[in-house]
Amino acid sequence: MFIDQVSISVKAGDGGDGCCSFRREKHIALGGPDGGDGGKGGDIILEVDPNLTTLIDLRYKKLYQAENGKSGKGNQMTGRSGKSLTVRLPPGTLVKNEETGELLVDLKEAGQQFVVSIGGHYGQGNARFKTSTNRAPRKFGKGKPGEVHQLFLELKLLADVGIIGFPNAGKSTLISRISNARPKVAGYPFTTLVPNLGIVRLEEGESFVAADIPGLIEGAHIGKGLGHQFLRHIERTKLLLHLVDFSDVEFENILDRYQKLQIELKAFSESLFKKPQIMVATKMDDPQSIENLGKLTESLNQMNLLVFSISSVTGEGVEKLLWKIKECLAADKIDDEAEF
Repeated sequence: MFIDQVSISVKAGDGGDGCCSFRREKHIALGGPDGGDGGKGGDIILEVDPNLTTLIDLRYKKLYQAENGKSGKGNQMTGRSGKSLTVRLPPGTLVKNEETGELLVDLKEAGQQFVVSIGGHYGQGNARFKTSTNRAPRKFGKGKPGEVHQLFLELKLLADVGIIGFPNAGKSTLISRISNARPKVAGYPFTTLVPNLGIVRLEEGESFVAADIPGLIEGAHIGKGLGHQFLRHIERTKLLLHLVDFSDVEFENILDRYQKLQIELKAFSESLFKKPQIMVATKMDDPQSIENLGKLTESLNQMNLLVFSISSVTGEGVEKLLWKIKECLAADKIDDEAEF
């Protein structure tokens, strides 16, 4: 099950109390105070685990609590500190304060850690309060409570390329051919119900990550169909592949579907709409697709679109498309470096 939004409560451990104690040993007069400090409360630590791809592990457990620090003891014995609790999350998780909506951290890198709740400070034992004028203090400190937070976790997949298109445009077939992803492929709409991530390897040292987004339909930005739930997962991408099925016997519908999906992207996010795109004419193993591409060539040229025609079944045009993607990603990287 793919879960990409959850709310959880986290509570760091409370600090242990200091101890009020006095030495009582034979032949030692006026032993004095010897109460030890308490232990610090455990922290709540968020850590990125690259083996996770969903927040499902957090769906049913809503409270995460670290261990409290132990109280101090006599003979100046310090209480044991509470054990910290590590909560593992998939890369691409946004951590927000649920009450204020403030973004606390964006967890991207494998192994990245963030202390989201700090354990309570320990209380001091009465030995710490001894002075020249107060030789037998009975004062000691109470441990402080650990921090408590209500968190909203939102997962946005980390991919270089987002594959979008209307249902049955060939998205799942393409990503299963070019990567290690194995989504369900069938000849009916909405066979893909969750985003799929796949690593595309071109040659040694040349690879990128692609995300296949479930089929969008007209009105997706207002909640129709499935795609609106997952558009957030391509907000981090650098490039969009817009797959269009060219096998429709009514060739006028082809560009109409392309325009409708562009409208959905813009309605969802202006920045998403402005991302670089490659239009991919799919199903070129079908003679109808080849005929339609010929009829629409002039219109496509007028729209000034970057268009590649492929067949994911036969592999026609796929390798050429992949190297163009790599070229676009490399250019984007150069532009990013030039900004600094």
